[in-house]
Amino acid sequence: MESLSFHKFSGNYLVLRPNEVSVFDLFRVLWSHELEEKAFVECPPERLHENIRRKWLIFMSLSSQKLLLHAARPLRWIGEKLEMWVNLVTLNRNVFVLFFDLLRGKVNMPDRESDVFVSFIGGLDRRVELDTNIKPGDCRYFGALAAMAAKLAYENEAFVRRIVRDYWKMELIGYYNFWNDYQKKNNTQSFMVYDKTTDMIIVAFRGTEPFNADDWSTDLDVSWFELDEMGKIHGGFMKALGLVMEKGWPRNLDDDNRHSRRSLAYYTIREKLREKLNPTNETRFMVTGHSLGGALSILFPAVLALHEERLLLERLEGVYTFGQPRVGDGKFKEFMEIQLRNHGFRYLRYVYCNDMIPRTPTDDLTFLYKHFGSCIYFNSCYKGKILEDEPYKNYISLFAWIPRLLNAAWELVRGLIFLPLIKGPEYKETWLLVLFRLWGLVFPGLSAHNTQDYVNATRLISRRIYHRLQLQHRRRPWKIINGKQG
Repeated sequence: MESLSFHKFSGNYLVLRPNEVSVFDLFRVLWSHELEEKAFVECPPERLHENIRRKWLIFMSLSSQKLLLHAARPLRWIGEKLEMWVNLVTLNRNVFVLFFDLLRGKVNMPDRESDVFVSFIGGLDRRVELDTNIKPGDCRYFGALAAMAAKLAYENEAFVRRIVRDYWKMELIGYYNFWNDYQKKNNTQSFMVYDKTTDMIIVAFRGTEPFNADDWSTDLDVSWFELDEMGKIHGGFMKALGLVMEKGWPRNLDDDNRHSRRSLAYYTIREKLREKLNPTNETRFMVTGHSLGGALSILFPAVLALHEERLLLERLEGVYTFGQPRVGDGKFKEFMEIQLRNHGFRYLRYVYCNDMIPRTPTDDLTFLYKHFGSCIYFNSCYKGKILEDEPYKNYISLFAWIPRLLNAAWELVRGLIFLPLIKGPEYKETWLLVLFRLWGLVFPGLSAHNTQDYVNATRLISRRIYHRLQLQHRRRPWKIINGKQG
């Protein structure tokens, strides 16, 4: 087995390697106390007994990741066929026209790399225009723009380029597929655009693709690394952002990494921002993402702070995340709260109703992971409120199961009838989203994680919510200059 030497940058860690584990070894995990001798588990010897208490969790994580390794190809095949069917129907207007086109032999066939081919996420919500009722200068503008950018991050490069150029009237700086040094493949997607109207750069990270086994493995990986300055952080998210094998987060990449064609998300985006942001201009930037993309969005400024990138942190307007899972423990929370005070950027964490992803990994004795920042919580009528944490923060309550089921049924009716009738045709839900809502009658927490609800929330949110946030910002001693609060 190759030694990865994680102790070089972290003295406390838990690393799981599902590709090294056999089915027999999986079940031995439950009763064996010899974890340090297993090729598929690595942790410091002095932390062995602490991790033995988590054996059931380690078993579940390894089992799910092992299953995903074997299911990767069929899962991708299902996703490709489903996306092809969705685009085939759309390109030929509807199912009935498609049927007649088939009879005539004049079917328009979709091309996966074309600028009109939409992903599964894009098929749930086909809106691409920014809301014309929310103009630059409106307190809702950046939140609504961030939600659309987080949704657009799921699409292919040609599609993103067309939407940014023709609909948003902005400049696409770059579209990237970044290398994951641990999964050994390009699996972190992001794009950067420049909004001339507001002199703002938007960095958007793609979230978990529904049929991407690697993305799901990242989410389900309970590996973690503890850094002296930052605390304990989810290992899967760190790897996706660009954690360097054996070295962690070096301030600068060595020659081997710098000249490699395998670009890492954090380092590439940091260099692009250094090029665009300098003392001769006043350009600022914001970071956004949905789901996994939200986790990467808040982890990005954390690593900037670790590397003392003061200029970039001072130019960071805000981090906007949608359905974001927890990223780190209580120490990481304290570290980031200090950065929020010192550098004054806003961090808005949007949570829609019963979305289960923001409630993971759990905030309990098993994980001790914590949320922080301003949580804007929306109910199923898109009424928002500012909370410290979302209700049922760990999504574990037998008493809440029936209300969640009833709420999922209401969401189905709401999208079919009430929203288009009251708010207008742009809120009409696609047939694919209706099917997804039906799935929500079985798993309401997953169906509530779709981007449509977050886009709706940022468009329908009351301005009073942002005014309250601004008042809180003024009352809070955010910025510290030369050791004094400002």
